Amino acid sequence: MARLAQTDGLTDIQREILSTVREFVDKEIIPVATELEHRDEYPTQIVEGLKDLGVFGLMIPEEYGGLGESLLTYALTVEEIARGWMSVSGIINTHFIVAYMLKQHGTQEQKDYFLPKMAAGEIRGAFSMSEPALGSDVSAISSKGVRDGEEFVLTGQKMWLTNGGSSTLVAVLCRTDEGHPEGTAPHKSMTTFLVEKEAGFGEVRPGLTIPGKIEKMGYKGVDTTELIMDGLRIPADRVLGGETGRGFYHMMDGVEVGRVNVAARGCGVAQRAFELGVAYAQQRQTFGKPIAQHQAIQFKLAEMATKVEAAHAMMVNAARKKDSGQRNDLEAGMAKYLASEYCKEVVEDAFRIHGGYGFSKEYEIERLYREAPMLLIGEGTAEIQKMIIGRRLLEEYRIQG
Repeated sequence: MARLAQTDGLTDIQREILSTVREFVDKEIIPVATELEHRDEYPTQIVEGLKDLGVFGLMIPEEYGGLGESLLTYALTVEEIARGWMSVSGIINTHFIVAYMLKQHGTQEQKDYFLPKMAAGEIRGAFSMSEPALGSDVSAISSKGVRDGEEFVLTGQKMWLTNGGSSTLVAVLCRTDEGHPEGTAPHKSMTTFLVEKEAGFGEVRPGLTIPGKIEKMGYKGVDTTELIMDGLRIPADRVLGGETGRGFYHMMDGVEVGRVNVAARGCGVAQRAFELGVAYAQQRQTFGKPIAQHQAIQFKLAEMATKVEAAHAMMVNAARKKDSGQRNDLEAGMAKYLASEYCKEVVEDAFRIHGGYGFSKEYEIERLYREAPMLLIGEGTAEIQKMIIGRRLLEEYRIQG
């Protein structure tokens, strides 16, 4: 067995794409990732390399200049990139969620305008749903969009915006009461706005400010920011899909793709942690032999490898279910939950195998140990995934009569 987490049934094109990305990760990402991460430096050269490979257009249809590949291809690509450095896969994720939402729900004019530029990497996407006091309760969104003639005026503060500074297009979820009488369910009075802006920090267009990066324990390099709207004017033709009140559904559809992405990231980070652990275990000696020959370490490696394989299988299943056009919130929730939890456990076991050296910044596992916790939170906490899974199971197994 050459490596864990192999995927059966791939086409020649899929295998070629993944081989190219894997080679790029090994040569261009892994050697510099830890240094860039410790400096909290945006990986400009890596991102430009992925742009040249066509990764930004991976799932965008060929008619708009993309490669027209499946969610499975995208997820496996993300797994490879996260194996090199999880922050880079985050840069790709937010871009693809917005591209997916445009492809599925945008007007023809919106698709024609945005998708070719997104496929070429000229426009970088980000999406903004969370708010400072929001947490997992999306229905409590307070940011507002109020119609004023042929424009909407947006006001509010958003939080945890990945690619906040580097993006030039943000899909922003706001409450819009127009056309939705008092008492309308909150999720039926939300709208997604396509907000174009300049890259950078500060006031990036009139009425829109992106403060500096939020300092984080891990997941560095990628810029995570707030987004502040104060009288931000957006043309009515930049309402996603051209209709208000559909924003919650747009975002949830995008988040399903995002959950598959987070599962793929968990698989990639866990794969790298296993590689580091199994290599170190064969090099480090105690009591006259490599620690890999001690039964306790072999048990740990066996558990780690099994978790890597199980998470990968669930992630692949969730992606294939979405590609088939079927509802996949159950599978995506399960995959995201399992992959993120197993990732944390595999990384911690690799950290333990490294012993005291795992605590040193000279060793790559130290970076992974700080990155893994983000996956427990991103695109919904484990508790939210369990709620989704539980509700869907009760739908499927409801007692009749």
